Amino acid sequence: MSLKSLIATGTKLWLDSIEPQLVKKNRALGATGATSNPIIISGILESGSQDEDMTALMDKGGDDEHVAWAMTDKLVSSAQSVFLPVWEQTRGNDGYVSFELDPLLEDLQLAPKSIAERSRRYVELGKKWAAGQKNRMIKVPATPGGLGALEELAAAGISLNVTLIFSERQYKIARDNVWRGAQRRKNGTAAFKSVYSIFVSRVDVYTEKYVPTLSSAAQGIVGIVNAKRLWQLNQEFWKDKKLPLQQEIIFASTGTKKPTDPPDKYVEALAGSDIQTNPPATNDAVEKLNKTYTRKIDQMPPKSVIDEIDAKVDQQKMEDKLMEEGAEKFSDPHKKLLKLIGEKRSHLAAAK
Repeated sequence: MSLKSLIATGTKLWLDSIEPQLVKKNRALGATGATSNPIIISGILESGSQDEDMTALMDKGGDDEHVAWAMTDKLVSSAQSVFLPVWEQTRGNDGYVSFELDPLLEDLQLAPKSIAERSRRYVELGKKWAAGQKNRMIKVPATPGGLGALEELAAAGISLNVTLIFSERQYKIARDNVWRGAQRRKNGTAAFKSVYSIFVSRVDVYTEKYVPTLSSAAQGIVGIVNAKRLWQLNQEFWKDKKLPLQQEIIFASTGTKKPTDPPDKYVEALAGSDIQTNPPATNDAVEKLNKTYTRKIDQMPPKSVIDEIDAKVDQQKMEDKLMEEGAEKFSDPHKKLLKLIGEKRSHLAAAK
């Protein structure tokens, strides 16, 4: 059962990869969407599977930055073609592939100094990479610059995946900005689709390090409680809007970080609604478990555990620290991608 059982609970399964073979494999297992980032792109390019296309781009004079974005566009488009039938069957409610905008806009050394300028660049790039696309979501981080771009992107008719969300504060700003923009659309909100990526396991890594006084009953489940609360807020906000498409939570960072945790810890706890973007290894592990899953998304731990979490975990401190780390994890992989392309350029030229 496993993945089919998970999907039967009401969970949409998306893949945290756009590697072509993994996309086909996971589509066969029931995945209905995917997401990308520079780490994923680097892994694909490093494998050598795209050398021919990279060589062609380099021969035409493309610099490393151009090659990075051209290959990202190609690989995302390839995954989109696999999931397009889902998008068509669901009339735009599912079947998306996320395209992450330039992470270097969050690099402290390279980014524009003003938040307004970063927001303007996100809008500009979002419009560029969304143009002419049916089932592509533009992925924007819940940073000050990213949040400031959401209203204009939504008003432009772009489907959005707001990522790097850890707190209620971030979620509410993102949601309200997106909804304000959606209501400005010339063609109305009939095709309006947005998702909000809540990072789960990183919260538990944080509490283990910075809130060691949590009891054994609370330690290790703060990420789950946080995600479920944001899911409930999202359900309540959209229920009276009467929109044809669902505005959903993505449960991201669902791979376990502790070797002692079962590989389906987060998958099982969040089963029953909205979207899980699982790493390929997590999907493989879940499939091998052959378990039957039931709806758990609306089940919370005892009140005493909730009260302890609320008393000991400072939400703002948690958001600040995780966003500090998140910005680095957002921009550093793109620098490594550019470095990899430079190395590949030398290697491919020498092989001619």
